Amino acid sequence: MDTAKTIKELRESTGMSRKEFSEHTGIPVRTLEDWEAGRRTPPEYIPRLLAYQIKIEREYLNL
Repeated sequence: MDTAKTIKELRESTGMSRKEFSEHTGIPVRTLEDWEAGRRTPPEYIPRLLAYQIKIEREYLNL
């Protein structure tokens, strides 16, 4: 799976808009837009960190 699709699916799995996800993660909205559109590629570890953050928040914070 390509990185752009992975990041978009991770964000969508939270039910957050790009703006909300940006505020929640501290990643600038423009950066998220560029990553999701495939205009820029994040470092390899970013999708894994986002997936981990989402998993932990769901399990322990009930978000």
